[in-house]
Amino acid sequence: MNEPDLTHDGETTVFRDVLMLSLLGFMMIVVLLLPHINPPEAGDPTRPPGNVVVEVRWPDGLHSDVDLWVRGPGDAPVGYSRKSGTVFDLLRDDLGLNRDLTDLNYEFAFSRGAPAGEYAVNLHLYGLRDETLPIPVDVVVSLRNGQGGSMTEIASRRVDLAHEGEEVTVIRFRLDDRGALVPGSVNAVPVRLRSAG
Repeated sequence: MNEPDLTHDGETTVFRDVLMLSLLGFMMIVVLLLPHINPPEAGDPTRPPGNVVVEVRWPDGLHSDVDLWVRGPGDAPVGYSRKSGTVFDLLRDDLGLNRDLTDLNYEFAFSRGAPAGEYAVNLHLYGLRDETLPIPVDVVVSLRNGQGGSMTEIASRRVDLAHEGEEVTVIRFRLDDRGALVPGSVNAVPVRLRSAG
């Protein structure tokens, strides 16, 4: 009679044990590293950047080009021809439907910090293309409460732009040394920003 070959069976068992232990070790490494691959972000990721945020919207689907102009303390105006300043950045220059993949019409700007002094927000109807006047534009100005705090709306206004080339001052306001709104400082006294840029 033939005796069973125990050496071959023993080698298979050892190979299988080493393979299973290696696989188990690899799985343990993956389990231990998994939480560190994409750690959760600290804070609220949906919170907009900036201390002063200016948002502008006009009816979607219009071809008209409405421009946002902003000016922070001690800085030159920021708008389509000068998108960044010391205080403000214009993040979106919407040209109506020209070179736009959506029907949405909006522009927005935000500040880096909130230095003390006067701020101004203007609108300018740059281009009118086959729309009926006036063009209604909604403007919202928000201010961050403290370092990393929530946003508080300090002004909201609808402006009707009545003719091409018109520039309208929507809001002017002052912030103190703590970045808080100076009481009684909100006004709409006209100031030209576009030609000053």
